[in-house]
Amino acid sequence: MENARVLSVNVGRPETGPWTGRVGRSAIRKQPVDAPVRVLRAGLAGDSVCDQKYHGGLDNAVYVYAREDLDRWGRALGRPVPDGHFGENLTTVGIDVNAALVGERWRVGTALLEVAKVRTPCRVFAGFMGLTGYDDTAWVKRFTAEGRPGPYLRVLEEGVVAMGDPVAVEHRPDHDVTVAMVFRALTTERHLLPRVLEVPELSDTVRRRSGPAQAPVS
Repeated sequence: MENARVLSVNVGRPETGPWTGRVGRSAIRKQPVDAPVRVLRAGLAGDSVCDQKYHGGLDNAVYVYAREDLDRWGRALGRPVPDGHFGENLTTVGIDVNAALVGERWRVGTALLEVAKVRTPCRVFAGFMGLTGYDDTAWVKRFTAEGRPGPYLRVLEEGVVAMGDPVAVEHRPDHDVTVAMVFRALTTERHLLPRVLEVPELSDTVRRRSGPAQAPVS
């Protein structure tokens, strides 16, 4: 991971439309910015969060997706997927973000970030994919089956992040619960939940959602 870095820093503004679901607006469309961006406890300066129930909060501060995984989807969908298109704040390259451990800490720019939870797909995500010309057929099911959701990070130390900044892992916890495992525990492999819930750094929002009747949301 010596070459792990931020490929782009992405922020979004609210949009409205029938695809935005119950809230009636969404900022899932993130666009890369050229200038350095402040990383605050609640997220990136200049970024909007419309659905505060599922996207807001300190454990949802920064969403990360890997360029390698966007390229994988681009091949499956038959056209490239640009940076920020999955709603990620940071598009990375050179690091498998789904193999990161819950509680793993990354120095990105001058900010210190910690893996807190995972993204799970929703109808708004599917609607946005369709809106932008991609095949959104059974999108939630397909995204879930791929099992590469990308993590949400909490901000331990505020700072500044910019395109090209290295992603340096400063701490790895003494367990084996990865981002990918948490995703499977919440979706397709519920028997993993007891193991996942033992991790102290796991977001409390995941613990509250871990009942058997809960459906995936983003």
